[in-house]
Amino acid sequence: MALLGLFLILFLPVHLGINLLLLKSDPEPFNKAAHFMATFWLVKGFEVLLLGSFLLHIFYGIVIQIQNWASRGLVKYKIPNYSQISFFSKFMIWTGLIVLVFLVIHFVNFYFIKVGLVEGNPEDFYSVAHQLFKQTGYLIFYEFSFLVLGFHLAHAFWSAFQTLGWATDRLSRVFWVAGTIYAIIIPLGFAIIPLIIYFS
Repeated sequence: MALLGLFLILFLPVHLGINLLLLKSDPEPFNKAAHFMATFWLVKGFEVLLLGSFLLHIFYGIVIQIQNWASRGLVKYKIPNYSQISFFSKFMIWTGLIVLVFLVIHFVNFYFIKVGLVEGNPEDFYSVAHQLFKQTGYLIFYEFSFLVLGFHLAHAFWSAFQTLGWATDRLSRVFWVAGTIYAIIIPLGFAIIPLIIYFS
């Protein structure tokens, strides 16, 4: 679970870098980048690995949550141990499920066009993205999804290193600060792009 999460965390800045090309008035740079990502054999292999990682991460997340619920049973603790449970960790399953809903919609809007399951021009994802970001309903859902992703990442980053045993007494604070910064900057970067497009 931790290794899969870290792998996905490494992917997000790459995706954000490509998305920043949507802010250019010329659609060619973004469409060229999207075409390269869709056709280069190494990227296509990475894509399969990435999709598999998403599915495994989701599967493990659900299994772990079910195990946690099953181990506790129906009787709640009389005195919750608040000092051991962060605010974000208690809602990881729910933030994860909201991110999953976003991913399904994201796949329908983009990946399914690329593989021919949904009608659209796979050589002009620039226009597809701009048309979606001009829709108020989609914009609100997109912004909400990345707000939730920020909460998810706020716990996931530090928790992954703790699970792997790397968050020692000396490094725990470092990972927590780095994770907090990451959980703010990356979702904020994704969230700003459609707002600029919508109001431009």
